Amino acid sequence: MKRKKVLFICTGNTCRSPMAEALLRDKIKKNKIKWWDVASCGIQADIGGTISPNSKSALQEVGISVDKFVPRQLSQKHITGSTLVVCMTASQKQMLEDCGNVVCVRDICGYDIPDPYGMDIEAYRITRDALSLACDYIIKNYILVYKESL
Repeated sequence: MKRKKVLFICTGNTCRSPMAEALLRDKIKKNKIKWWDVASCGIQADIGGTISPNSKSALQEVGISVDKFVPRQLSQKHITGSTLVVCMTASQKQMLEDCGNVVCVRDICGYDIPDPYGMDIEAYRITRDALSLACDYIIKNYILVYKESL
């Protein structure tokens, strides 16, 4: 069976999309779901940067390590190589509408994921928890549904 991929997209690939990537990867592993990979990119990624310290801390609080994460710049190749592309906001989706299989978190669970960049750790915890719920929806309504349709 060919591997499938979920690609998360945010602005800089330092806060929201890396958190979503790490959360979904952890849930896929814990649920023993095979044949699915997860990645993330930024529309304006800071190449050579790193995940934001508060994103890293919020993930560590729930037992997820992201020590090796490196931000990546979005390209059409990333989108084309993905089964499902998930933007954090409807406006990001609108920018990428003509690129392929692009949805946003609002399409999946009814809300956007605001950028916590520069905010305190509590904002990152709220973001983490909102993303965790979105990942649950993705597993239930996309990954498991896709698997059953094979």
